[in-house]
Amino acid sequence: MPDHSLYAHRLREIADALDAEPQPTVNAATPHPDTLEVISNRHTKRGQLNYAVPEALELQRRIRRFHADTGLPHGDIVAMAVDTWLRAKGYPPSFPQSKAEAP
Repeated sequence: MPDHSLYAHRLREIADALDAEPQPTVNAATPHPDTLEVISNRHTKRGQLNYAVPEALELQRRIRRFHADTGLPHGDIVAMAVDTWLRAKGYPPSFPQSKAEAP
């Protein structure tokens, strides 16, 4: 009888990876819990993100308005939006389990 233990091990790894994937939510724009944890950590290292975007979309005005309504910082709004979109397209971050780097 052939040895299928390697296949069984690989299938277990795949099943574990699928279990680790976020489950679909009712609202696809809901930020991932790991993203919220990173953003909420005051020790999270931050970097600048500068890109030219179409003015017709009024992104800056809309971000300022959302910030005024919710108090959520501009950078966190952009981080959650871009992270959610990239995860949905199959590009999750590759940070370790600790998620945020402490200083």
